[in-house]
Amino acid sequence: MDGMDALDGIGDTGGIGVAGLLAAAAAAGWVDAVVGGGGLVLIPALMMAFPNLPPSAALGTNKLTAVAGTTVAAVTYARHTRPDRSVALPAAGLAVPAAAFGALSASSLPADWFRPVVMALLIAVAAFVTARPAFGTDLDPDAVGRRRRLFAVGLAGCGIGFYDGIFGPGTGTFLIMTFTGLLAMEFLQASVLAKVVNVGTNLGALTVFAAQGRVIWLLGAAMAVCNIVGARLGAGTALRRGSGFVRVVLLVVVAAMVVRLGVDQFG
Repeated sequence: MDGMDALDGIGDTGGIGVAGLLAAAAAAGWVDAVVGGGGLVLIPALMMAFPNLPPSAALGTNKLTAVAGTTVAAVTYARHTRPDRSVALPAAGLAVPAAAFGALSASSLPADWFRPVVMALLIAVAAFVTARPAFGTDLDPDAVGRRRRLFAVGLAGCGIGFYDGIFGPGTGTFLIMTFTGLLAMEFLQASVLAKVVNVGTNLGALTVFAAQGRVIWLLGAAMAVCNIVGARLGAGTALRRGSGFVRVVLLVVVAAMVVRLGVDQFG
């Protein structure tokens, strides 16, 4: 199946239509630029617009859209808050093959295996951030040792990179929590690193989905333009409002992801 054939046999668009998809792509770009989780918006929108669309085609097209938005967000952040290259570059480099391997493995492991674990992790994240109001707002990354930094690079690049390729929801959020928790960064600094690594995960997974013919190129390109607009606005908003704002949005997005995954799992 090539990228153009991915729409064959799935029928007309559902209730939201192409205009709704473009709006969803812009919203996903904003959310993803601030705290990650854009796939939470866009993948359900794709499935609503095309009820018979194969999940792999939705994932592949989402990656095409997301890689554009995350790249723009990463560049926007980097112009104002310089990322730690000793972490960003090796983690992003590891994320590309890890996400590609995850995408190759996606068809062999059912999503039902991942949802309960991811829901539990997200609930733990929400509880932790709520219980510690100062977390992610006033930290000291210079106090972190070399071993901890290496562990953060491996976890972000290999572990979360593989997860993004095989399943995906909450990747940006997990990256932010990894860098905030292990490297003692503020949420805004962690968001900068998360975007750089997320570009790598999206590229790795997109390469595999494209090779498998799981990308709807024309639709994905149109959504990518809207995603870029949303990502640019989201990154600008986060930079203006600071880590406290990112913390609030993170909690809202985590709650929404838990609800969405719960509906998928039990509904």
